[in-house]
Amino acid sequence: MSEYIVEMKHITKKFPGIVANDDITIRIKKGEIYALLGENGAGKSTLMSMLFGMYEPDEGEIWIRGNKVKIESPNHATKLNIGMVHQHFKLVRNYTIAENIILGVEPLKMAAGIFPYVDIRSANRRIEELSKKYGLEVNPCKRIEDVNVSIQQRVEILKMLYREAEILIFDEPTAVLTPQEIEFLLEIIEGLRKGGKTIILITHKLEEIKKVADRCAVLCRGKLVDILDVKETSTRQMASLMVGREVNFEITKKPADRKEIILQVENLTVKNQHGFEAVKDISFMVRGGEVFAIAGVSGNGQVEIADAIAGLIKTSGGTIKLNGIDITHYGIRKRTLCGISYIPEDRQRFGLVLDFTLSDNLALKTYFREAYSPKGILNRSEIDRFGNKLIEKYDIRSGQGVRTQVRSMSGGNQQKAIIAREIELQSPLMIFVQPTRGLDIGAIENIHNMILQERDKGKAILLISLELDEIMNVSDTIGVIYNGRFQKISDTKSLTTKEVGEFMMGVGHE
Repeated sequence: MSEYIVEMKHITKKFPGIVANDDITIRIKKGEIYALLGENGAGKSTLMSMLFGMYEPDEGEIWIRGNKVKIESPNHATKLNIGMVHQHFKLVRNYTIAENIILGVEPLKMAAGIFPYVDIRSANRRIEELSKKYGLEVNPCKRIEDVNVSIQQRVEILKMLYREAEILIFDEPTAVLTPQEIEFLLEIIEGLRKGGKTIILITHKLEEIKKVADRCAVLCRGKLVDILDVKETSTRQMASLMVGREVNFEITKKPADRKEIILQVENLTVKNQHGFEAVKDISFMVRGGEVFAIAGVSGNGQVEIADAIAGLIKTSGGTIKLNGIDITHYGIRKRTLCGISYIPEDRQRFGLVLDFTLSDNLALKTYFREAYSPKGILNRSEIDRFGNKLIEKYDIRSGQGVRTQVRSMSGGNQQKAIIAREIELQSPLMIFVQPTRGLDIGAIENIHNMILQERDKGKAILLISLELDEIMNVSDTIGVIYNGRFQKISDTKSLTTKEVGEFMMGVGHE
């Protein structure tokens, strides 16, 4: 019997305008954690989508447990004991956790010997047992729309375990998690390996690979660059292979040249979707030439602050002023025209129209202007010219250029598209919420440089991030939020990472 549980030999996959995978061969041993590393659009997800039966390779062979197979669908992959947690979860929001887990493999019983019905009680019991066994506690009766992303991810893992998967594929599993949730997930992955599972981890987070992976395949622009023993390879070597150049891990920035006040928030109160006060009577200001970062554990009101300033949710009290003008009751477009750029936390729900082309998405904030719609008629050639300019300037990778449907792009390139569109507005105030979530190290470096370039042009930057290192390295001023209130607002240089972390947990120093 083969020592490899998975072999993908000479795999090639092409899409219109792009070779996603170019003659790739990887072999994975039973019981190992095998990482696929590569920058956004390198072909990692495409390769694993073929192993899960979502695509068929144009060339090459797939072998499972020493047998050559043609995986025709995800259902076929499931029968081969292969499971996959996708980067963007495949869950029905108004179904319960249990209903999502058993969907397609429902346990049936017969009423009166002739009427089949779903035995939800036995499903709930089995899900509870599985969740306890693997440390993935969930309430099977809760609806997906009522639980956070960390629980949703547990549901996706339980879907695989319920179907008795032995080969578990995780596609960017930590992209939407807090640092604490990431630690917990990595422990779960280790536990799954100890339970005899084989793990394939698609990621571009080098620290995570160093913590859990045994071997690592590096992809760059669709080609396999190298296969590495993780313990013997430094993160710097991995980064260089992944991006194809030396990566600067240190952020160099000039001292802030703070100018006039651009954003002034006074006594702001915001209620969340459940009617509770998520933001409680806070005040702060951001000057031109300054990066003001809000640090906090997820769910402490920071996203509600950004949404309230951008006009996505209404305020319950207080005022928001932009360049001295009260915009508290302005609509979203009016705020945009007054000078706000906004990169939202949830790129797919609030940043993009997934079924539009890349060109249309890049023009979402400008299409109504005279240059793009003279006399109210869209000027397609001008919109496409603008799109091509941004694709080149911001290195947005897309198979069919401006004609690419955004849904088909990698998550990282979707994020690049939003950032390109918002920076090009050249607004006096730029709000970045989790701007580097789901991006590779090369793209993160570029975005940090872009933020600092805009700051140096005199823009006011409001940065909200769960990455403490990002906040400490990029910001000039930090406001630490806990339970909807600022614990501390201070110059970044006067705070240590340890102090910020303590304020984030509600531990005061004064």
